[in-house]
Amino acid sequence: MLLSIFHRLIACLLLCAAVQAHALTAEAARAMAVGDTDERIAALQQAIATPDEATVAFIRAMADDAVKVAGGKAIVIKDDKGLDPVTGSQVPVPADAEDIVNNNRMRGEFDAALASLQLLSPDVAQRRAAIDALKEETDEARLPLIEKALAAEHDAGLKARLESIRARMLLASSDAARRTEAAHYLAESGDPATRTALLEQLRNEQDPKAKAAMGAALKRVEDRLHWGERLAALFSGISLGSILLLVALGLAITYGLMGVINMAHGELMMIGAYATFVMQGLFQKYLPGAFDWYLVAAVPVAFCASALMGAVLERGVIRFLYGRPLETLLATWGISLMLQQLVRTVFGAQNVGVENPAWMSGGVQLMDNLQLPWNRIVIVAFAFAVLAGVAYLISRTRLGLFVRGVTQNRPIASCMGVNTARIDTYAFALGSGIAGLAGCALSQVGNVGPDLGQGYIVDSFMVVVLGGVGQLAGTVYAALGLGVLNKFLEGWTGAVLAKIAVLVFIIIFIQKRPQGIFAVKGRTAD
Repeated sequence: MLLSIFHRLIACLLLCAAVQAHALTAEAARAMAVGDTDERIAALQQAIATPDEATVAFIRAMADDAVKVAGGKAIVIKDDKGLDPVTGSQVPVPADAEDIVNNNRMRGEFDAALASLQLLSPDVAQRRAAIDALKEETDEARLPLIEKALAAEHDAGLKARLESIRARMLLASSDAARRTEAAHYLAESGDPATRTALLEQLRNEQDPKAKAAMGAALKRVEDRLHWGERLAALFSGISLGSILLLVALGLAITYGLMGVINMAHGELMMIGAYATFVMQGLFQKYLPGAFDWYLVAAVPVAFCASALMGAVLERGVIRFLYGRPLETLLATWGISLMLQQLVRTVFGAQNVGVENPAWMSGGVQLMDNLQLPWNRIVIVAFAFAVLAGVAYLISRTRLGLFVRGVTQNRPIASCMGVNTARIDTYAFALGSGIAGLAGCALSQVGNVGPDLGQGYIVDSFMVVVLGGVGQLAGTVYAALGLGVLNKFLEGWTGAVLAKIAVLVFIIIFIQKRPQGIFAVKGRTAD
C-alpha cells in the first residue's frame, strides 16, 4: 500500500516537472514578441510544439495586437490593464511601453499556430476546422504537433486527412528516404494541394529515387484530379441542362404545341423570380422563424403569378393573332419590353438578391476536387419533378387530352364540343406557369433582375427546335445534351467559343434533320 502511494507521488512530481519544463516563460514570450521575424517564428514554433494554456492565450493576444513590450518584457493588454503572460497577474504598464509590430507574414504564422493548436481540441468540429486551415501547410517545423494530434485522433476521416498533411510536410524533409516514403503515400491522394506540393518539390529534388517516386505519385494524383474535373463538368452540364429544361418546358407548350412564338417567355420567368423575391421578403418580415421554408411557399406563388399573366396575355392579345406568326412575334416582343419596364418601376433597375434556405446551403463532397452544391442538386430534382408533372398532365388528364386534340385538329375538336378558346387560355397559362417555376429555380443560383429572361430565351427556343417541335422527350434530350456539351466545350475553348460551337452544331443538325431529334409521328408530319 505504501509502495503504491509512493509510486503515485513520484508520477505526480514527474508530471509537474514536465509541465514546468514546457510552460511559457518570460524569455519565450519575449522571443515571440520582439526581434527579427525569422527568430520570432522559430520561437513561436518551438512554443507550440509543447503548448500550455498560457502559451495559447499569449499567441492569441499577439494575433489580436493586444501585447506591448517594455523593459525587455512582454505585457498582455486586456480591458486597459496589463497582465503578465506567464502568471496572468496584473502588472503596471509603463508609459514607454511599445506595441509589438506584426507584418503579414507574422500574422499568417499566428493564424497557422492557433489552427495547429486546435488540432488537440476535444471538439470534433474545432479539429475539423483546424485541419481545413492547415490542409495546404508544408512547413516541417509543425510536424511534431501534427504527429501528436495523429496519436490522439480517433476519428478515421480526420486521421486520414492528418496523415495526408503529415506526408506533405515530409516532402520537404532533409532525409531523402522520408521524402520517398511521403511520395508513395501521397500517390493515393486526390487533393489539388497535393499536386501543388509535389510539383514544387519535384523542381528542387536531387535524389533520383525520391524524384522517381514523386514523378509517379504526381501522375497518379493528376489522373485522379482529371477524373474529378470530368465529373464536375458532367454535373455542371446536367445542372445547366436542367435549367434549360425548366425554361424550355413552358416554351414546348406555347410554341411546340400551340405554335405561338412568345418572345415574352423570358419575362414570364422573370415574374416567377420576382414572386420568389416577394415571398422571401414576406417571410423575413412576418415569419422569420420559418424563413427556411419560404421557397416551398414561393413555388405555387411563382406558378400562379406567371400563369395569371400568361392568361391575361392570351386573352388580351395573342388570341387575336393565331396563324399570324410575324405579328405574334412583334407583339410579344413589345409586351416583353413593357413587362421589363414595369418591373423596373416597381422593384428598381438594380438586381435583387434571393437567399438560399439553410437546407440548400453547402454541398456533397464526393472527391477532394468535386463538390456537388445542394442548390444545384435540388434544382435538378425539381426540373425532373416538373417534367414528370407536365408529362402526366399532357398524356393522362382530361385537360391534356383537350390540349392535344385542339393542337392537332382544332375544327374537329370544336365539333366534338370542346371550347377551343378556353383550352387555348388554359394551355398558354400552363406554359407561362412553368416559366414562372423556371424563374423561381433560377433565383436560387443567381441574382434576380429585369433582364433575367433575356439570357435564356434564345437558348430555350434552340432546345425546343432541336428536340422536335411538340415533343417533350426531345426537349429533355436537347436540354441535357446542350448543357453537357456546352460545359465540356467551355473547358477546352472558353465560354464564348463554346457558345459559338454549340450554335454551329445546332444549325448543322437542323439542316440535316429539320424535324429535330424526335419527329411528329403520323401521315401529316409535315
